[in-house]
Amino acid sequence: MNDTLKTFLTRKTGVIGLVLLALVVALAVLAPVLYPASPWEITGVPFAAPGEYGMLLGSDTLGRDIASGIAHGARVSLLIGVASTLAALCIGVVLGCLAGYFGGWVDMLVMRFTEIFQTIPNFVLAILLVAILNPSLWTIILAIGIVSWPPLARLTRAQVMTISTREFISAARCQGQSTASIVLRHVLPNAISPIIVTGSLTIATAILIEAALSFMGLGDPNNMSWGFMVGAGRTVIRQAWWMSVFPGLAILITVVAINLVGEALNDALNPRISRS
Repeated sequence: MNDTLKTFLTRKTGVIGLVLLALVVALAVLAPVLYPASPWEITGVPFAAPGEYGMLLGSDTLGRDIASGIAHGARVSLLIGVASTLAALCIGVVLGCLAGYFGGWVDMLVMRFTEIFQTIPNFVLAILLVAILNPSLWTIILAIGIVSWPPLARLTRAQVMTISTREFISAARCQGQSTASIVLRHVLPNAISPIIVTGSLTIATAILIEAALSFMGLGDPNNMSWGFMVGAGRTVIRQAWWMSVFPGLAILITVVAINLVGEALNDALNPRISRS
């Protein structure tokens, strides 16, 4: 663990990404303190420019505070990104372990099932699922989780297939250990590094999908979202550029930060790169 942390800290881009991500998380946590009022509440005059009337980032067409919307939107984006990735990990890792460890007809069935989901573009499938289930926070999490698990399943399968052929796994079988014990105690711990890296990058993809859904009007109508803010400001971007630019920058900074952290994690958890 110490070597992994040292390797991570030697990657300047990873440290920068971690700092940016920490700032976004801090903004999300402190949103109720910084802006206790609802982000939907009208608190000023419409189309106030940044800095006018005490509004740091200006107001929208109805007089709602852009800074308040970004702070509260950070909570929604991070929640959806993390929760949907956890859902995707639960599905993908379980199916990948089954396919990689047992092989044969189990592997064939799981892979054919995975290919069914991969034949439909992720975003199109997410739109269909959210539209069918009605837009809400949990249906968006479910939809993004469902469209995000196939790459994780394939990666887990490849890792498990490689590790299952090693001698210490054969020794565990000879000792009479159960399949569940072998997978949980020996296989998964040795396959977890690339899964963690891919999972961290999946969070960034989930945030982008959520923003795109909200931009199209398929977000949760009860929660402020960065994608909704960008979509709401696109029709008046010449008159009030800040309505779209600042939420767009929030999405950009968050996604870039997560990707930088993911790349640094890959370097730190990859034995060959760590040794070099």
